[in-house]
Amino acid sequence: MLTESEAASPLADVPYSLRHAGVSLWLESGVSPAEVARRAGHSIAVLRFYAKAIHRNQERANQQIERALEATD
Repeated sequence: MLTESEAASPLADVPYSLRHAGVSLWLESGVSPAEVARRAGHSIAVLRFYAKAIHRNQERANQQIERALEATD
């Protein structure tokens, strides 16, 4: 447990920042939101806070869908 002065210090934000960075990395690397939520101990609804990471991954998702559609031709 952190002391009052430790909790007020900028270092207290580090674990949250690292967790946020990890979740963002997983989303941007293409891991499914359901799997990211499971690994992070979140609900999928919580991932709305990571909308920027999800949005940046949208182009990659579109490309994957296009490749899959072309493979069926």
